[in-house]
Amino acid sequence: MRAPALWRVAVVAEVRQETADARTLVLAADGWPGHLAGQHVDLRLTAEDGYRAVRSYSLCAPADGARLEVSVQPVADGEVSPYLAGEVRPGDELEVRGPLGGWFVWDPADGVPDPVLLVGGGSGVAPLMAMVRARLSAPAPAPLRLLHSVRAPDQRWYAAELDRLAAEPGGPVVDTVYTRRAPAGAVRPPGRLTLPDLERPGWRAEDAPRCFVCGPTAFVEAVSGLLVEVGHPPGRIRTERFG
Repeated sequence: MRAPALWRVAVVAEVRQETADARTLVLAADGWPGHLAGQHVDLRLTAEDGYRAVRSYSLCAPADGARLEVSVQPVADGEVSPYLAGEVRPGDELEVRGPLGGWFVWDPADGVPDPVLLVGGGSGVAPLMAMVRARLSAPAPAPLRLLHSVRAPDQRWYAAELDRLAAEPGGPVVDTVYTRRAPAGAVRPPGRLTLPDLERPGWRAEDAPRCFVCGPTAFVEAVSGLLVEVGHPPGRIRTERFG
């Protein structure tokens, strides 16, 4: 889907807290052309003196008319993220441009029933969440597994929704790897994501899943390397990285 060149005014319709410092902004943008799960947008802020700052954010929900959703956590010394994650309120206006990106996308209606393996590091779960949610509208949902690597339980984004979806019959498989502090009773000790975490029946190389990996650069490089090591064809692995 080609991104339009123009900027649109988007009104903040709702704000949802995801963690202590991260939240989701629900935006309404008249004339929005729609988007695919995995795409992103540019958000632009303009200061009173005319200074402008633009940042890119993944869309974390599938297309729904004029409605868009982005999740934001503050970046130290950031110009845009602290404002979006801490100060924006319903009724505020932002400028938005998009949708952008055509490689890191998944359309559950494309008729290909292959299993889907999603691996996210930290905030890299945002575009993957759009894919999880898009799956709900498919006539015959593909088997889908989300593997999310986070530092601690209180840093899980979309936790309640993901737990609910995973508990439903035929829902996605949702697994979490905690790298620094695991919840009480966890079988797996804290630590970085490793090969055994990826090797779950149904999403192994022989099952030919489509793989999507998103997160910090080092995380994406490590995970995609592990996937190739165990036999996943590089052409079946799509990556998006930041930082």
